[in-house]
Amino acid sequence: MRPRFTAAVALTATAALALTGCTKKNDDTAASGDASGDKTYKVAFVPKLQGVPYFEAMNAGGKEAAAALGNVEWLYQGPTQADAAAQADIVRSYIQQKVDALIVAPNDPDSMAPLLQQAKDAGIHVATADTDAPSSVREVFVNQATAEGIGQGLTDSLLTAMGGKGKYAIVSCGQTAENLNSWIEVQKAYTKEKYPEAEIVDIVYAGEDQAKATQMATDLMNAHPDLTGLVGECTSSAPGVAQAVKDAGKIGKVFTVGLGTPQAMKPYLTDKSSTAAILWDVENLGYLTAWAGAQIAQGKPLAATNNVSSELSAVTYDEASKMLLLGPALEITDKNVDQFNY
Repeated sequence: MRPRFTAAVALTATAALALTGCTKKNDDTAASGDASGDKTYKVAFVPKLQGVPYFEAMNAGGKEAAAALGNVEWLYQGPTQADAAAQADIVRSYIQQKVDALIVAPNDPDSMAPLLQQAKDAGIHVATADTDAPSSVREVFVNQATAEGIGQGLTDSLLTAMGGKGKYAIVSCGQTAENLNSWIEVQKAYTKEKYPEAEIVDIVYAGEDQAKATQMATDLMNAHPDLTGLVGECTSSAPGVAQAVKDAGKIGKVFTVGLGTPQAMKPYLTDKSSTAAILWDVENLGYLTAWAGAQIAQGKPLAATNNVSSELSAVTYDEASKMLLLGPALEITDKNVDQFNY
């Protein structure tokens, strides 16, 4: 059981969802979507990368949902490196296994789209989670938070630390990742609009490699001696940029924020090499992913507002975009980081 979340600062004024907390879910069948009968539905999730804390937390949430639903077999496998070709091989394997629902967090949405079509042609229900393939035939996208909420949250957190002005750079991860790129576009526009004295001087891509992110952040500080901010755009680059600032002895001179998982970011939040992590309850995202897979596997329509569990009692669904939204992003700091155990 995870500790109950009580004090995280929501970046959206009205948070309809309790995004964290004790992970015991509501087993009420009306809320969970459990169906009568003996059929077990195979719901497979293919993350960008297996073995990293972020996606392992999603896996934990997915397992929990499967146990609560009672009629779902949760399958989880991803590549050991954030490689689109390796991910595609796993997707093909699940198509051959004829799972009931196939959910992917695509490393490359364009190359994944034809595979999702193959899965659909084979009679498999398809979806995306965490990051989207918007041009594909996916039936639903399980999104953690809006691009605006994440991009603006990152920008506000960093620019507050920077005093509302100065030069900063972004160390992103996969160059083709749709979610990361959508957040960066928001950061560009929002910085120009709200912080006219601030400037993004460079954007680089480290893959899902923390050591590479650290080196790139170091190179950026050397190339731009007047740099006062760095953004780590994913869960490997967020600690990477903070480590670079720490190694350079520039804590308090170069500020960092990122999309880091709480316990990975804790030492950096504690020593102030990172100001904040902008994230969401990752286990709840995994829970919602498994629940959504069960719904589409059973042919159940999604409502405008969905009672998924006692903690996810008002999950919204937008029919036009086919987006199931976990909720608003959260700002994780040294004050609330211990309320997350991953």
